[in-house]
Amino acid sequence: MNKFKIFSAVCLIAFSYCSAQKNAIVAHRGAWKKNNLPENSIASLRHAIDLKLPGSEFDVWRTADDSLVINHDAHYNKLLIEETNYADLIKFKLSNGEKLPTLYEYISEGMRNNKHTLLVCEIKPSEISKERGQKTGVAAVETIKRLKADKNTCYISFDYDILKKIRAIDSKTSLQYLEGNKSPKEVKADKINGVDYHYSVFQKHPEWIQEAKDNKIILNAWTVNDAKDMDWIIAHKFNYITTNEPELLKERKEIKK
Repeated sequence: MNKFKIFSAVCLIAFSYCSAQKNAIVAHRGAWKKNNLPENSIASLRHAIDLKLPGSEFDVWRTADDSLVINHDAHYNKLLIEETNYADLIKFKLSNGEKLPTLYEYISEGMRNNKHTLLVCEIKPSEISKERGQKTGVAAVETIKRLKADKNTCYISFDYDILKKIRAIDSKTSLQYLEGNKSPKEVKADKINGVDYHYSVFQKHPEWIQEAKDNKIILNAWTVNDAKDMDWIIAHKFNYITTNEPELLKERKEIKK
């Protein structure tokens, strides 16, 4: 058995629940919208887990003093996260009174009373340099392994080199690419497990849907918030659907049964 076949077998065993899923809901930045919770907050993560959603996505940056924090945008309260120390960031609370969570705190909460929800960790490309983004990815993997959460976590990024760097240090973890500019066969050649593209990419390249299935590449689509778009994805039986509207998606799935 060659190295690629060994890699494929390991990933299929470790992440069979990923590829076995059909139209499984991933809460984008946690389940926040319906209850007006802050995005990427501990509260939005906990709500996604309490809803027993199959996945909850979140975004990781690294501060100037190397703290890994959870926030979607490069800036937090008009401060560039990568050029600001953590102590200065947490002077500003989230809208529900939480402080800006660290990755350690976020993953610790994600492992508590959670038997259903995959932690979908997006490593944000660095605003400073490609190398810095890759180092952030490595640091995130190390933190998640330290918390023994690696089997409950997959990694996604718009930066292909971040994913390749993670693969170089971890042959087993599940990786999904976000940018939408590579075919499923291309990502498979680089040992990336999934394509997690904006739904419009798959509408422009419907042939990629079957290509992904034929090559056992995980299919995920973001950010699917409109009922019509949800119905289109559901009909094509993706593995995951990432949405800001998990409650609506649950309803659409019930209707389409």
